[in-house]
Amino acid sequence: MEITFLGTGAGMPAKYRNVTSIALKHLEDGSIWLFDCGEATQHQILHTSIKPRKISKIFITHLHGDHIFGLPGLLGSRSFLGGTEPLTIYGPKGIRDFIEVSLSVSQTHLNYKIEIIEFEDGQIFDVGNFKVEAKLLEHAIPSYGYRVVEKDKPGVLLVDKLKEIGVTPGPHYQLLKNGETIELEDGRLINGKDFLGPDKKGRVITILGDTRPCDHAVELAKDADILVHEATLDKEMEEAAYEFFHSTTHQAAQTAVKAQVKQLVITHISSRYEKQDWVRLEQETKEIFPNTVIAEDLKKIIVK
Repeated sequence: MEITFLGTGAGMPAKYRNVTSIALKHLEDGSIWLFDCGEATQHQILHTSIKPRKISKIFITHLHGDHIFGLPGLLGSRSFLGGTEPLTIYGPKGIRDFIEVSLSVSQTHLNYKIEIIEFEDGQIFDVGNFKVEAKLLEHAIPSYGYRVVEKDKPGVLLVDKLKEIGVTPGPHYQLLKNGETIELEDGRLINGKDFLGPDKKGRVITILGDTRPCDHAVELAKDADILVHEATLDKEMEEAAYEFFHSTTHQAAQTAVKAQVKQLVITHISSRYEKQDWVRLEQETKEIFPNTVIAEDLKKIIVK
């Protein structure tokens, strides 16, 4: 899986940072999931290999403009560019009104079916090899975090072990790999589950909306391979962060430590910070959680 940061700024576009949007691509079916869709997200997509028609799901964390103002334009462009596959949008209560009114007033007609699901805390879906959970965070308006869990995959078939007992390669290998039982010509029954290596643990990605530090953030991030956490302000601005329902660099790092994640990516950086400040913000976070990187627009991270 690959994460592409389409926008990493807070509040309004800045010279080097567009507002929030994150793409998760290379899922099992080759589709793309989008998390938030701030203003000019579709412009940012033009600088990537992402095809809007490949976007199958959009997850909105909350309804502040810097997270949703790009949505009507992207939906229209997806249709203009030949997108016909259905699209599902998940978000807090109010996202349906925003989309339907925007498309209606602008007389934007889509050539594909759109499903809008407004949710509260809990599991959003469990389909195929993935499940997604959402929990309410602590922000000025309802803001959610998402936990994307890839289910564990069966271990590799222990071919050498099979050969030792005289089971040679053939179509039955696939049945054994699926954990099924086969009968050999000599009457022996072979259970595939006995010839599989350890399950390959699925990856976990946590993407949080705007939030103060809170217990739900830690719960969503527990043991995640990647935690994407806002760090709107630097470590010296904790009072301001609290007042405006955001987090500092140190607070994002503290959440990563509590959740025991493998890697932290800080994003949603205030426009008050110039490009020369970014290294300092990253270093501040590393003071508490060393395996941290600061997101930049169009930065890609491979989730191994």
